[in-house]
Amino acid sequence: MLQFTRWKTIATLVVCLLGVLLTWPNFLSKERFERLPAFAQHKFGLGLDLRGGAHLLTTMDLDELRKDWVTNLQAEVRNKLREAKVPFTGLGVQAGAVIVNFASPELLDSGLKAVKSMAQTIGNGVTGNSGLDLDIKPAGPNQLTLSPTEPALNERATTAIGAAIEVIRKRLDPDGTKEVAVQRQGRDRILVQQPGIETEQELTVIRDKLRQAAKMTFHLVHPTMTSEEAKQTKVPAGYSLFPATDRGPAEELIETRPVLTGEQLKSASPAFDQRTNDPVIAFTFNSAGARIFGKISSENIGRRFAIVLDGKVISAPVFRSAILGGSGEISGNFTVQDVQQLSTLLQSGSLPAKLTIVEERVVGASLGQDSIEQGKRAGLIGLVGVAAFMIFAYGLFGVFAVVGAALHVVLVLALMSLLGSTMTLPGIAGVVLTIGMAVDANVLIYERIREELRNGKTPLSAIDAGFSRAYATIIDSQLTTFIAGLLMFALGSGPIKGFAVTLTLGIITTVFTAFTVTRMLASWWVQAQDRKMVPAPL
Repeated sequence: MLQFTRWKTIATLVVCLLGVLLTWPNFLSKERFERLPAFAQHKFGLGLDLRGGAHLLTTMDLDELRKDWVTNLQAEVRNKLREAKVPFTGLGVQAGAVIVNFASPELLDSGLKAVKSMAQTIGNGVTGNSGLDLDIKPAGPNQLTLSPTEPALNERATTAIGAAIEVIRKRLDPDGTKEVAVQRQGRDRILVQQPGIETEQELTVIRDKLRQAAKMTFHLVHPTMTSEEAKQTKVPAGYSLFPATDRGPAEELIETRPVLTGEQLKSASPAFDQRTNDPVIAFTFNSAGARIFGKISSENIGRRFAIVLDGKVISAPVFRSAILGGSGEISGNFTVQDVQQLSTLLQSGSLPAKLTIVEERVVGASLGQDSIEQGKRAGLIGLVGVAAFMIFAYGLFGVFAVVGAALHVVLVLALMSLLGSTMTLPGIAGVVLTIGMAVDANVLIYERIREELRNGKTPLSAIDAGFSRAYATIIDSQLTTFIAGLLMFALGSGPIKGFAVTLTLGIITTVFTAFTVTRMLASWWVQAQDRKMVPAPL
């Protein structure tokens, strides 16, 4: 176990040197950091609690949720009645409910039976909160109404807020390293805090990412009637007039119900048209979306289909042939910046409803510098306290443990710099905590060495046994903490995630310093002694 080959020694020294080099840029001034070559410009950021940033409070338009639900409900009612072959004289939306008119009371009864199965149970029957999501009832001798119930709207709002939080987090922090805090407040509000925002341009980018729902749908265009003809006569049933963007076609008459939605997109990325070299968005559907797209394109060759983003038509190409690969391109007089931004929004998913910014301010790090100084002070005191104890208890081998603990801190900061992670106040607490954890492994090893010495083994054999036999125990104890740290990172947010980052990285570096750095120093010490005259080290 103490045999340390030359290549292992070189590899360990290289890792330690790289750790110092990666940590060093964090302590440079902004001017000196910017003068470093690009490959050396790695540093960890500071969280909102340390350096301030953007604070935005948004509210979700729950009326839009209800409207979308009722619109989809209307299309579903039409399909149910047609499948049941129940004729109706009118179908529309009024006051947040679907209204169906029949020619006779007998048809009303048949229609009620056809749509009754649409109501689904919500809530928890055990606690007595169960109910139906739809209120389906006659409103007259020949009229039927279907309206969402209030508990169902509340449940859908809760689900929508949760989905919106995940979408926002993916848009603002796709790698999960910037410590963006996204939290629900009240029934329909979401608080967003992103550290390090200093300029108006950076704040504008965040506003755009929050305001754009990025809800993409695909619709078939009416095969014969134009939008102008529909305005002069009457919009056919099942169709609607959709406005166009400034880069799209004129107003289009398209099917109200989409044939595909952005939820079935697998990927979206910037690209260039091979013929015109114009910026486009290359997209790919998932397997289900690819089958639907292939079927629709093969059945509607020569017919136009509209790509709608947030209720506006951005492109309306023609199906020239069947598209069976499940991929395509979206063009529409885009700029390079447009396709990059839209690709990011589509890749992260669409918001369930529109978000409106109701409060916006830049938070200053009034306590940030004090927190940093206090964190440094706490870390220094902790390191000095641990060093004093280890040296007092274990002598020279205690010095080895202190060197390992110092390198442990350096390597944690180096990994955070390499990953571009954010240091938060809980993260500082995690670093201070792992200083004590860093020498815990050494304590187990050294106590094992003492036990072997008491059993009559030679110092060299005792040292070798101490490192080899304590290995499994240390790995088991660190592994359980490592799993807990991963769960906190995966499921937590804000301060919890900041603490989890330094905890998990600290466990990795602890194992390295205890079993590699400290063992290497012990190996050097043994080699420096006369093997026949090795004194008891502890």
